[in-house]
Amino acid sequence: MKKNQLESLIREHHEAAYYWALQLCKHQPDSAQDVLQMTYLKILENKARYNEQSSFKTWLFSVIRFTALDHFKNQRKFQALETVQLTTAIDPLAETPNLRPILDQLPERQKQVLLLAFYHDLTLAAIAEVLDIIQPW
Repeated sequence: MKKNQLESLIREHHEAAYYWALQLCKHQPDSAQDVLQMTYLKILENKARYNEQSSFKTWLFSVIRFTALDHFKNQRKFQALETVQLTTAIDPLAETPNLRPILDQLPERQKQVLLLAFYHDLTLAAIAEVLDIIQPW
């Protein structure tokens, strides 16, 4: 894929990618921005390559997830869950504020599945790919 096509796809999915990074980073904007920047660098430096075996969004979300895992692994600590006041412009749960505490009570994998399905409109197959879950079907 040509660089200008790749940049166009990244721009098209940037907002959803930021929300996903924000959710993975426990709603810490600085961490989410770092993860997203590292993800984009991986892509633009060809360290992560889109092979067109899935949708671009599915592949991008998978790269973001693995980058976030590396980011926190390199910090050698996981930061405590805290609810941060976010404006509605960057908070996909703002319209339903009572859902965040409920989602935060779920195990991380279940929470990620629900966020990808209901806030990012991914299919179950795409979610399985993003979360690196082996599909039994």
